[in-house]
Amino acid sequence: MIGHPKSHLGLALISIFLIAASATPLSIAPTPPKPSVYDILTQFGLPRGLLPDSVKSYSLSENGEFVVSLEGSCYIQFDYLVYYEASITGTLKYGSITNLKGIEVQRFFLWFDVDEIKVDLPPPIVYIFWWGLSTRSSMFSSFKPFVLAARESLFLAVIIPNKFFRY
Repeated sequence: MIGHPKSHLGLALISIFLIAASATPLSIAPTPPKPSVYDILTQFGLPRGLLPDSVKSYSLSENGEFVVSLEGSCYIQFDYLVYYEASITGTLKYGSITNLKGIEVQRFFLWFDVDEIKVDLPPPIVYIFWWGLSTRSSMFSSFKPFVLAARESLFLAVIIPNKFFRY
């Protein structure tokens, strides 16, 4: 007994539907989230608190060159008053940041560019900052994670007039 061609077509369609429904879908692995700039710092042996909590975005190339964009320029009080421009650039290597631009430190009423930050190991961990012909060492405890950044304002400019006389 030969069936009607339409019934064969219907059977084929039902079979295809059942096979397709029972097949496991291909799972596409979600892209892992981009690590925060603070996570990147710790991966390179540097403290999270080196940057203010106002980081808007960052980029890091394979050769270690980076650009960090802040919501705006700001000041943070460590052992010395430190000024962060809205854009910070440099080269990141394990235990150091070189070719640094966009961070300044106030010393003796003058402002100096911070050119390099280096970790001096072994423990106790000491961070060494180079600016001009000077160096400054700070213990790890000086860098609290996610330091709150005071936004630059006229009030700060009046309290810290030397900011306008940076060298």
